[in-house]
Amino acid sequence: MTAEPRIDAPRALQPDGSAWPMPPQDGYTTDEFFSLDLPPHTELIDGSLIFVSPQRKFHTLAMDLLVNGVRATVPEHLRVRREMAVVLGRKQAPEPDLVVVAAEADADQTQTRYQADDVLLAVEVVSPDSEDRDQDTKPRKYAAAGIRHYWLVRMDENHRPAIHTYELDPHTGAYTPTGIHHDRLKLAVPFTIDIDLTEIDRL
Repeated sequence: MTAEPRIDAPRALQPDGSAWPMPPQDGYTTDEFFSLDLPPHTELIDGSLIFVSPQRKFHTLAMDLLVNGVRATVPEHLRVRREMAVVLGRKQAPEPDLVVVAAEADADQTQTRYQADDVLLAVEVVSPDSEDRDQDTKPRKYAAAGIRHYWLVRMDENHRPAIHTYELDPHTGAYTPTGIHHDRLKLAVPFTIDIDLTEIDRL
């Protein structure tokens, strides 16, 4: 999918003089969402725009560690991407922190999104403003869209990643916990992965 012309969202003037996007009565569709001129990393959930607060250093370092670690062992038919929108439905376009997608889903350099069917793994690094979405709203929607694997990344007491891994249960349509990983992430599914999580101290 290639980039589309951007348009300004209708805006409502606030008492302090700022102007916020004013959604349609029934919320935005994904087609409308991708045509709007919005701040980077804005998400669409249930037709509403979700804006991202400034991130902590941990968030950036955890993403760097995971992107590099997963990319080191990803099979040739898959690609690792960070902060790309995933279309889950007519009014759903969240932006996972990291996704593993089918290589054939990659278009040219103007691509702005992936479809849920193309995503094997979605990863969210928890931030103070996104905790409820990352541990409840998003995984429910990822599971309903059929994304087979989900990781939730938290900062532990040592300021290192603690990674909660989940796999989709085809019978219930919900995620089942498969482990909590400290210091080392060593997995056989969705493919062989071995990441020294203590490396975050040296980034």
